[in-house]
Amino acid sequence: MIEALIHELTLQKNYLEGQKVETIYFGGGTPSLLEADELTRILDAISGQFNLATDLEITLEANPDDLTIQKVKNFKETPINRFSIGVQSFFDEDLMWMNRSHSASEAESAIKRVQDAGFENITADLIYGYPLLSDEKWSTNIRQMLELHIPHISCYSMTIEPGTALAHFTKQGKSKPIDERQSAAQFIELMAKLQEAGYLHYEISNFAQPGYESKHNTNYWKGEFYLGIGPSAHSFNGVSRQWNLANNANYLAAIAKHQVPAQLEVLTLNNRFNEYLMTSLRTHWGADMHYLRSNFGTEYANLVLAKAETLLQKNWIKIEDQKLALTEEGKLFADHIAAEFFIIDHD
Repeated sequence: MIEALIHELTLQKNYLEGQKVETIYFGGGTPSLLEADELTRILDAISGQFNLATDLEITLEANPDDLTIQKVKNFKETPINRFSIGVQSFFDEDLMWMNRSHSASEAESAIKRVQDAGFENITADLIYGYPLLSDEKWSTNIRQMLELHIPHISCYSMTIEPGTALAHFTKQGKSKPIDERQSAAQFIELMAKLQEAGYLHYEISNFAQPGYESKHNTNYWKGEFYLGIGPSAHSFNGVSRQWNLANNANYLAAIAKHQVPAQLEVLTLNNRFNEYLMTSLRTHWGADMHYLRSNFGTEYANLVLAKAETLLQKNWIKIEDQKLALTEEGKLFADHIAAEFFIIDHD
């Protein structure tokens, strides 16, 4: 697989059209299973094919149980300078319910181990809104994150995806359904406590102390180009998106034939407009009316302003300095608000 990833980097070397690479993100699975020398091989291949920024942000997603003392020590010898640690909860019964392989104590130990090794740029994930999570537990999870002095915190609401085991158990009554009111209340508490602690709520699910915002994810939300390498990886170059085969064996077979194993979708103007509204409204920067006019035209910008009237009256959005952004209340309805602005293509 590592050989295939390196080969795909060669096949895709022109995708970013010579743009400088500002971030590298090892994610979308369990990259912390890799050894330090394997990560270094991939990084060396990237530097050999692309123009890298001097202040490169290199993030590694990690399961807490992978971060042993020796492994963290080895990672310190690589260019990795940011960790994303999948905590999810500090309660063992909740982690078991989520089918996570680590314990609450392992999560706390992993964070401290990474900090002790000298890594300062750390983000950790929590999940809220699931049936086992009482308000008391949620308050404890937030407090634990703050006590561990983690500079970036990502929090996601539990969703039940069709076809999953959780969806099946919920349908059979073996698991309680998601309580949307409780989920909203926990999100409100999250916003209040983290902002009180000095975190910037710079994207719906992300909070950062000053200077610790994720460069990588911010580039997604701002519509920058990105290249994804490996099975299921997605790429975007402003006018089209592509996504690699999800099946490992088929991916490896295609790479062996020197083929990029990807499907391509050319984006229409409406597609690009919808994506810009959807991503920009998730951030505290909001949707820029100047950007809309220069990239989509006055007609699109006027349509946004017209549709914004009702949302302004509900106090779900605000417009300041030609930027349209969500209010605190509006953050509870982010997906619904973005959909209000969408323009649908008709065949």
